[in-house]
Amino acid sequence: MAQEATLQIKIDSDLKEQVVLLYERMGTSFAEAVRIFAKQSVEEIAMPFTMHLTTKEKKRTLGLANGKYAIPDDIDECNFEIAEMFGVEG
Repeated sequence: MAQEATLQIKIDSDLKEQVVLLYERMGTSFAEAVRIFAKQSVEEIAMPFTMHLTTKEKKRTLGLANGKYAIPDDIDECNFEIAEMFGVEG
């Protein structure tokens, strides 16, 4: 078994509180999310997400739609319409 090491980081307390609550809602922990991030980084030999520099606030959109369709906050209420859009039978 590999020897474990401790990682300490400094993070804004409000951001930490928000991210801890987020990962709890997902059924995991902030620490586990950091471990997943590290493993994925090593596997991909890169950041496991695309980084962007932007000066504009972006709207949430479906990636393939390239901004044509906005994702509503109540997305679950639109499942039937989304399935129709992609030709999936519900």
